[in-house]
Formats: sequence, C-alpha cells, structure tokens
Amino acid sequence: MRNFTSLLFSGGLAFLLLVLASQLPFGNPVMLLGGEIIQAAPDEVGTANLVAAVLLAYRGIDTLGELAILFTATAAVGLILGRAHASKAVHQDKDSGFITTRGSDLMMPLLIIVGFYIIFYGHLTPGGGFQGGVILAIAFFLPVLTRPGSKVDHGMITIIEGLAGAGFIMIGLWAMLYGKPFLQPFFDTFLGNSTLGSLWSAGTLPLLYLAVGLKVGAELAGLLVTIAEAPAVAEATAHTTEAQAVSETAKVEYK
Repeated sequence: MRNFTSLLFSGGLAFLLLVLASQLPFGNPVMLLGGEIIQAAPDEVGTANLVAAVLLAYRGIDTLGELAILFTATAAVGLILGRAHASKAVHQDKDSGFITTRGSDLMMPLLIIVGFYIIFYGHLTPGGGFQGGVILAIAFFLPVLTRPGSKVDHGMITIIEGLAGAGFIMIGLWAMLYGKPFLQPFFDTFLGNSTLGSLWSAGTLPLLYLAVGLKVGAELAGLLVTIAEAPAVAEATAHTTEAQAVSETAKVEYK
C-alpha cells in the first residue's frame, strides 16, 4: 500500500510539472519581474545588493512577517522549556578549560564587529540583517557554551528585541510621513542621497537592516541560551521532586 501511494504521488507530481513546462514560452525569459528590479533598484533604492532591495524595499512586509514567525518560535520554546525556572537551577558544571574560555573571550568582540559590519554593509555586499544577526547571537552565546552555568540577563535580551522590532515598524511609519509605502526605504535631507556604493546610498535601508540584525540576534541568542539552560532546569526539577519524595517518606515514617 505504501509503494502504491508513493507511485501515485510521484505520477501526479510528474504530470503537474509536465503541464507547467508545456505552458512556458520556449526561448523567452519567464521571470520578467527580476529584470525590472535589476534595472530599477539602483535608482529607486540606491543599493548595490539587489537581494537587500527585494527583502526590504519591495517586500518589506514579508520580512516583517518572517520576524514575527521567528519571535513566535522563540516565545514558544521559552514557554515550553520553562525559562522562568532556569534561574532557580543550581549549575555545578565546570568551564571548558583555560584555552577554550580565553579563546571565546577573544572571539566574542571580533564576532560582534563582524556582525555589525555585515549588517551595516548588507545593502552593498552579500550579507544583511539576518546574517549579521546570527553572528551576533553566536557571539553572545559563546560564553554560555564555554562557561556552563553562567548567568545571562534575559531581561536585557528582551529589551533589545522589543526595541529593535519597534524601531523597524517606526521606520516604516516614518516612510509614510514622506508619502512612501510602509517600510519602503526613502531619502531625506538628514540621510542624504550619495552615490551608489557608499554607506548612506540606500537611505533608510541600513537602519532597517540594523533593526533586523538586532532583533534576529537577540531572539536567536535568547533561544540558544534557553535551550542550553533546559538540562539544568530538568536536573533541578528532578532534585526537587526527589527531595519532596524523601520528605514525604520521612513524614510517613515519623507518623
């Protein structure tokens, strides 16, 4: 039965692809929109990285939806793993050794610099807020890996994530004050409109990427730290349950 179902699915998929391929014009470009973006993006957005122009200028609302999905996933993991009980866990694990801990101490500032560089220059070179945010998350997660049990300020992570998300939306509303669509990068006298290839050649797009990078970095860092703390939470819960069982047994024996 399973083989018949797989064969039926494969046949239906092959038929669908054949129908789609038969309707495509032979010898003519199919993605006409891509060509229009390649021609219009340098003048309309002022960015040399066309991927960045698509992500923030032409489909900024989709990017906002992706950030919302990441926030939802992070919040769900935090609720499931019970982050609120992580501070009650007693960590007795030792660090990873002198070389590993000192190496992470040296790598952390370098990763922060690289992360912000990729964020700020994402509209000019390959990179952007999502890539730079992941590097920032790794930079702040390194101490947790090398020093198990080290305390992490979840409140600060939440504040950074919230401010970055609010900043992303505020920049989108700022564009509407200039008569632009929501979240579309724009130019004004403060940001300037310099030549293509310079840092401020894309108007508010670098600011949008900065908000994306901080939000992604804070959410991923919080997610990784929460997952790393989960075994300690489970161990603390087990010890609490064992202590309660011993206490109940002692009460019964006393009676």
